[in-house]
Amino acid sequence: MKFSSTFRRKGARCAVICFLFIALASVVLGQKANTVSGQVVDTNGHAVAGAVIRLTRTSYADEMRTTTDQSGRFSFPGLASSSYRIWVKADSFADTFKEFAPDGVSSIRIVVSPSPLAVDVSVSANYLAGSRESLDEIPGSVERIDRETLTNARVFNFSEALRKVAGVNIRDEEGFGLRPNIGIRGLNPTRSSKVLLLEDGLPISYAPYGDNASYYHPPIERFESIEVLKGSGQIAYGPQTVGGVINYLTPNPTDEPTFAIKLTGGNRSFFNGSFLGSGTIGKTGLVANFARKQGDGSRPFINSKLNDLSTKVVQTINDRNSLTFKFSYYGEDSNVTYSGLTEAEYAADRRGNIFKNDFFYGDRFGTSVSHTSVLSSRAVLITSGYANFFKRHWWRQSSNSGQRPNRLNVDPDCLSLNDLNTTCGNEGRLREYATYGISPRFTLNYDAGTIFRGELQTGFRVHWERQDRLQKNGDLPTSRDGVVSENNQRKTFAYSGFIQNRFVFGDLAVTPGIRFEKIDIERKNLLLLPSAFGKTSVNATIPGIGVAYSGLPRTTVFAGVHRGFSPPRNEDIVSNTGGVIELNPELSWNYEFGARTSLFRGVRFDGTFFRVDYENQIVPSSLAGGVGSTLTNGGRSLQQGFEFVGQVDSGAIFRSTHNFYLRTAYTWLPIAEFRGVRFSSVSATTLVTGNRLPYAPENLLTASFGYSHPKGFNAFVENVYVDRQFADDLNTTNPSANGQRGAIASQTYWNATVNYRIERLRSTLFVTGKNLADRTFIVDRSRGILPSSPRLVQAGLTVRF
Repeated sequence: MKFSSTFRRKGARCAVICFLFIALASVVLGQKANTVSGQVVDTNGHAVAGAVIRLTRTSYADEMRTTTDQSGRFSFPGLASSSYRIWVKADSFADTFKEFAPDGVSSIRIVVSPSPLAVDVSVSANYLAGSRESLDEIPGSVERIDRETLTNARVFNFSEALRKVAGVNIRDEEGFGLRPNIGIRGLNPTRSSKVLLLEDGLPISYAPYGDNASYYHPPIERFESIEVLKGSGQIAYGPQTVGGVINYLTPNPTDEPTFAIKLTGGNRSFFNGSFLGSGTIGKTGLVANFARKQGDGSRPFINSKLNDLSTKVVQTINDRNSLTFKFSYYGEDSNVTYSGLTEAEYAADRRGNIFKNDFFYGDRFGTSVSHTSVLSSRAVLITSGYANFFKRHWWRQSSNSGQRPNRLNVDPDCLSLNDLNTTCGNEGRLREYATYGISPRFTLNYDAGTIFRGELQTGFRVHWERQDRLQKNGDLPTSRDGVVSENNQRKTFAYSGFIQNRFVFGDLAVTPGIRFEKIDIERKNLLLLPSAFGKTSVNATIPGIGVAYSGLPRTTVFAGVHRGFSPPRNEDIVSNTGGVIELNPELSWNYEFGARTSLFRGVRFDGTFFRVDYENQIVPSSLAGGVGSTLTNGGRSLQQGFEFVGQVDSGAIFRSTHNFYLRTAYTWLPIAEFRGVRFSSVSATTLVTGNRLPYAPENLLTASFGYSHPKGFNAFVENVYVDRQFADDLNTTNPSANGQRGAIASQTYWNATVNYRIERLRSTLFVTGKNLADRTFIVDRSRGILPSSPRLVQAGLTVRF
């Protein structure tokens, strides 16, 4: 379309101008380089030869590598006066890293230990933790938002953080980032139902098999980094393999005692206070984090209060074995409605909200224990067990804008909206979920002579879910009890396994793999006498293969194909009367081809072409299908496009302490359409084949330009652009009266952040602004109109001691 092409031309011109400015500024401000040498030794002081050393400049794109000689020594010449992170990987030793600045430092001594410090939880084949495998061998697109980026950007919530990843579309809801709506590569973002969410490699969704809709998301302050995997390697996880894997990584204990306090305040009654403590005593490491977060959302009567506690204990048993214990608690008390606005309500007040008595109460307890056993220098077995309990009670008067003005709760005492806060009743959607599982994973590195080397990964998981779903209809808007209208018990038992092997022939790495899923599903309706009961099973075989070639200078070319899989929900495959509906799992074929390169120091580009051929979606079985209708397989769609990630650091290019940087994440989705014979869910007799998918914008762009100096100053301006999108499968342009249909206009947001570190006080001061122009956009129409978050201005202080 004309607008999109103009947008891309302007973006290209802007990038060229910014790059020229970077180059000019860096030449003027360039400074002298340094040389740093070092030695790697074991705990007995013996030299470690052949250790792989990786050096990265903090917040920069460039990377340097070398290997220790027979005396364990290494050297990096030509380093700028900046801050660096150095990784050390050696066979039979745990991965080790240090941070340092070359100013006044000419030699570094690194001691490596044979003991595993913590469970390896990276889904991107552990490269980013410094393992033997290199990024050159990863056969697919993978991105990571590191600790420095999350810290310096002062992200408000997970939505803001994930917009920095190409291919990811985030739809806002209440303005505080409590309900995740994440879509990857054109998939509908509603409740993140086609995305696998993990924390340290274990599921955080309350029912990833039986009901993957997400009504809970931990605050971003809990995590150290985020990684997103979209290629064929995601079949090692599951069960959702259509969109991608988002893995949130928590910090590991530090060697020395470390404490930090962060206090943030801002407009709209915002407060965020957190405490972090970490350290290791003897063979026991501990990290604990507590955060209190509260503030107003995007509309009146939207206010949230969160408490989040997370702890991790790493206990070293001996040189070959360690245990990692984790416990977390999340508590939420939110005054928040489910319903959006009608067109008339939005015209009268864009941020209006008439439901002041709707409240959400949530509690989640999570625990896990993982045992790491280093069987040899080449073999590791990690066995993890987990248990999560989630309770959400949502008392609300309306589920969507179509229930007004006189259909609220179908209550005879609710004659009009004038009765809303007096005699109109409410509904208590009361849900409790319990999830348990155990998951061993085995990794073996081996050599087949001079022909190839390989890495074998295999594992299985046994997983249980239980859902207790109760609905009570109250008499008043403040009721917390009422007549029971739903009483369901749903159970899911699943066991799965996978095996994949990476064959490395010189510069070529080939990784085939396969996953198996077996799911048993039960549903019981306790309202009926006798209770209605039904059960069924679903099976799936999910193959995939990826190829990576790193024979080009500082460049890796990769390609892959894998089977996308999404199991049917418990409620879709077993009816409320116990009947079994013959549904297969949703399936797709996912393809990607791309390259990542850093041909020049300080310059990194990643580009990926992708195609998601979704061939077996679950859709209504009749033209009159709608909410509560019988479902069947057969829906098809196609998403195809291109992702681009770029990073340019002038300080690395010109070896300067002054760094002007440019970051960008761009997604182009020219094809996102219905295929096959598809009828509308809005107009039952209308064919929508060829129409664009709802909530699938053609262009997404997040770009930032900033300046940093190692003495403690960092500032940037960020632009977020979301292209025009449709809210319904008819591609309706003119809005409907209830606000649930109509086009959603393109939108642009400007954010800015300034950080200043005062090293002598071990403190950092920061100020950040979101949506600086205070623009109001429509972000969602699925249950009525929801407005974007207003301007947010926040300031804070972090103190380390």
